[in-house]
Amino acid sequence: MKLFAKIIAYIVLFIMLLALLLFAYLHWGLQPNLPKIENKSVFNLERKSYPDSLYKIDQNWLKRSDIGWWEEYVEGAPFERGVILGKLNKDMLYSHELAFVNQIKSLVPSESYLKFLKYFIRFFNRDLDANFLLEYKEEIYGESFSAPHEFDFIAPAYDRMLNYHAAHDIGHALQNLALVGCTSFSAWDEFSADSGLIIGRNFDFYVGDEFAESKILLFMKPTEGYKIAMLTWPGMIGCVSGMNDQGLTVTLNAAKSDIPTGAATPISILAREILQYAKNIDEAYAIAKKRKTFVSETLMIGSANDHKTALIEKSPNKTALFYSDKNKILCSNHYQSKAFMKEENNIKNKAESASLYRFQRLEELIDTAQKLSPQNVIDILRDQKGKGGKDIGIGNEKALNQLIGLHSVVFQPEKRRFWISTYPFQLGQFVCYDFDSIFAKAATLNKNEVIYTANEMVAADPFLQSTEWSNFLTYKKWREEIKVALKKDPKSNNLDAKKIIQYNANYWEAYYWAGSYYLHQGQKSVAAGFFKQALTKEINDLNEVRKINKLINECKATQP
Repeated sequence: MKLFAKIIAYIVLFIMLLALLLFAYLHWGLQPNLPKIENKSVFNLERKSYPDSLYKIDQNWLKRSDIGWWEEYVEGAPFERGVILGKLNKDMLYSHELAFVNQIKSLVPSESYLKFLKYFIRFFNRDLDANFLLEYKEEIYGESFSAPHEFDFIAPAYDRMLNYHAAHDIGHALQNLALVGCTSFSAWDEFSADSGLIIGRNFDFYVGDEFAESKILLFMKPTEGYKIAMLTWPGMIGCVSGMNDQGLTVTLNAAKSDIPTGAATPISILAREILQYAKNIDEAYAIAKKRKTFVSETLMIGSANDHKTALIEKSPNKTALFYSDKNKILCSNHYQSKAFMKEENNIKNKAESASLYRFQRLEELIDTAQKLSPQNVIDILRDQKGKGGKDIGIGNEKALNQLIGLHSVVFQPEKRRFWISTYPFQLGQFVCYDFDSIFAKAATLNKNEVIYTANEMVAADPFLQSTEWSNFLTYKKWREEIKVALKKDPKSNNLDAKKIIQYNANYWEAYYWAGSYYLHQGQKSVAAGFFKQALTKEINDLNEVRKINKLINECKATQP
């Protein structure tokens, strides 16, 4: 018996020692290799403040535009750029990371699960830095010196910033989260109002209002590669929407992915490399083929030099180039090339998600517009209806405009012009920028002056003045109240949750949330009634239909 107890004690001791070694490895042994920087004289540069929210470091600057976001110009070598970005964006780096961390906590409220995720991601991404070009590691390293120390409990600053670039990829792949359901399209020749190349895209990525408020339009003149302009946020050097001085544009559309088995290049970093180093579609495709990525994604490449747009469809295992047989091309969240057409993930995605429905609605709108101009491209990006103009509820994922967009952009690559949506979502004014004229004067800016093209502004959507918009805002408040109530003891709740329906009566989710509340209250027959009503509406995807049917069966099973 004593021998048995001793054996058990040794086993327990061994397991504890193994756990301690694993913890030490995860905590200290997985630190990325820091780039070696010989010349750090850039640290001596100081940020100077000027009137009207203008900040400068030599010829680099950050300024608050009167249209609601930040405009920024940075030039130089990689590490130098990173340090300057960090110094210019120091205040926003804190508020942005706080908003990001708070959003993660709201999605994953369990502290123990958050700790597990922390170490899982550290292990999963142990080789992440090997998948970044040295140039981008140096840029991130430079910016990391200005990152807040408050979040060092997650990881050291450089480690955190590397991993944040992969956050979209990991979340998208592991949970197939509907955080990104983007739509993009392009036309040229007979389908364009002036025969020139024109591109529209919605970047439907929502992680809270605070995150959206720190949007930056970054103009960059690197020592190597082309000058670029891209929409980004503090701490992010990757690209999701951008244009270079060759008139090449890059935008991203997520596709259904398998769970990744190891670290790879984040898709936004691949997009940044293409933007900085490709002048045409062939060069963009050559870069894309060289990089292994976490997830499946489509990169829409517009090219002034080619006078057309193509899709680079990429998965962790292969890359394909897709050209349309017409002088227009459409993209939602499924693949169109022969290489991916018959793959199981793609077939399932088209059958079960909102992607094909949105694609078909886009076809309707483009056929109606006939010839695309900046104005009717914006009208299409703002469309909230379903196929045939059906009212499917405000915020439905099957609509092009789901009212979650971080930004919308219209590009005219051959004219080096682009328009960006102002808050909220795609509904505010669209502001025009002339790429060449901005870079011509960027390095000599000495006051907070207007750099956008004011006379090319596109007016805000009249929807903002409508009762429907007011009702949608009220609907969102009710939705949050119900979500909070679902986390509490039913006895402490006293909501008239069915009121949510009157503010968005054609949206299936309104009935789902009402049903969820009454199910939580134990009112099974009332809940079942709302769930059945939800099934009569246009539901995002088959997974939601299955979930609602399961809830209906749960209500039946527990009724006396």
